[in-house]
Amino acid sequence: MPKFVIEREIPGAGSLSAEELQAVSQKSCGVLRSMGPQIQWLHSYVTDDKIYCVYVAPNEDEVRKHAELGGFPANSVARVRRMIDPTTAEG
Repeated sequence: MPKFVIEREIPGAGSLSAEELQAVSQKSCGVLRSMGPQIQWLHSYVTDDKIYCVYVAPNEDEVRKHAELGGFPANSVARVRRMIDPTTAEG
């Protein structure tokens, strides 16, 4: 199943409280449950003004549908083609 990285522009994201992040997470999980098991949220990285999310989904349309249903921005959605890490250098 394809993996996607979603860039969400959310001014002040890095200043959101634990409670606010919990509420956003709960909303996202609720939408995902309603969409079925074909789309999964793996994790997210919160920066000052953006949240970068990693999802597994059958296609970009499902990722964008999740954003629309949840009221989240999806400013950029990119399909992951390959993954590398320090062990890649060991070839």
